[in-house]
Amino acid sequence: MKTLVMKFGGTSVGSADAISQAVALIAEHAPAWDQTAVVVSAMRGVTDALIEGAVTAARGDDQTYRGIVSDLRVRHTLEVAGLLADPATRTSLLREIDTYLDEYSAFCRSVHVLGEVTTRAMDTISSLGERINARIVAARLQQEGMSSQAVDATEIIVTDDCFQQAVPLMKPTRERVQQRLVPLMQAGIVPVVTGFMAATIDGITTTLGRGGSDYSASILGAALDASEVWTWTDVDGVLTADPRIVPDARIIPELSYTEVGELAYFGAKVLHPKTIRPVVEQNIPLWVKNTFNPACPGTRIVSQPKSTPGTVKAVTAIHGLSMVTVEGRGMMGVPGIAARTFAAVASQGTNVLMISQASSEQSICFVIPTVDVAKVIAALEEEMALELARRDIDRVWSMDDIVIVSAVGAGMRGTPGVAARLFTALSSAHINVIAIAQGSSECSISLVIDAGQATQAVRQIHSEVINHESA
Repeated sequence: MKTLVMKFGGTSVGSADAISQAVALIAEHAPAWDQTAVVVSAMRGVTDALIEGAVTAARGDDQTYRGIVSDLRVRHTLEVAGLLADPATRTSLLREIDTYLDEYSAFCRSVHVLGEVTTRAMDTISSLGERINARIVAARLQQEGMSSQAVDATEIIVTDDCFQQAVPLMKPTRERVQQRLVPLMQAGIVPVVTGFMAATIDGITTTLGRGGSDYSASILGAALDASEVWTWTDVDGVLTADPRIVPDARIIPELSYTEVGELAYFGAKVLHPKTIRPVVEQNIPLWVKNTFNPACPGTRIVSQPKSTPGTVKAVTAIHGLSMVTVEGRGMMGVPGIAARTFAAVASQGTNVLMISQASSEQSICFVIPTVDVAKVIAALEEEMALELARRDIDRVWSMDDIVIVSAVGAGMRGTPGVAARLFTALSSAHINVIAIAQGSSECSISLVIDAGQATQAVRQIHSEVINHESA
């Protein structure tokens, strides 16, 4: 049984024209598969607008959300008018959309009265755009002669109760997918599933994090034992660099799960960072394709890609970071300092993107989002108060306005001289490297540099390393 899961992001279903193109792609490819499931995001900008309305309502503003409701009502009415020819179908769908927008208004009124919006409430509020768009796409598929039905992911994807960043529970998810989704597909119906959202075992709405529709598709692919998962976006595939920085960036035809995981983690915007985990576990090929340029084959992501020239395949950068340093001569040889350091960081719910420690053990450096610096340093100073008082630790401080630039490629493994080529490329442009780390996977090298030199660093690595190796 060949099963395909197709996911369309916000830009790919962001207007009547885009939805028409997406539906045409579904109609073109579905006949070649025994079963097809579709995952859709909200229209582009809708989720941001929903969140803005809720946040401003919590601050005492009871006008912004009303304007957002009015704008969304007009926008969706115009899109539906451009997509559906049958007046009765349009009327029925618009009535359903009105119900969701009225529900949003009610939520925002409650938030305004309470003066706060909880993460649980925000998950329900921010996922309304997906509910609306799934019904629009399903209606357009029906108009094109395909059997289709909108399905809320709250019915099939089960997660924990970590609102805003929920983690899927695959066993109950698989059971519900087999019960709810598979019978539809076996009957020749194409389910259009809401991306981004899910629910706890008790049915409380959760979300998988911003950009989570990719994750939704991957979860469904694993639960369906899909043959392939295709994620449709507005770029031709995974590129060697951000084309806004490097105009001659090109498509990478094939990547390993590990490589794309490193790229997603270190700032590449093509995939949600968690997307690949479910497909890795099931060894399901994942494709990144362009809705607006479907003739382009895109990027195929698999367990063991074919070998390609060059050791470094891509370079990416993460901005908005700071490097925190815990340093002191008294740290040398004292067990437990690193453990206590990162326990203090974890207590603040902060993600550590990179760690570097001097071999002398006189300092530990780690990179975190700048927005978390103040609370992390306070937690460290509290944890290390005794060591600071007796000067075993001299200080805890941060270097702000830094960027992590990462060079990624499985070919680095066992290839001598990769780091030397990176440093030579940066040195020729007079770019100073503040810290360096290489992952245990040996398929990425991460460099900390000043934020003001990030663009130049990415261009240098792309020009002097990636282009040179591929020539």
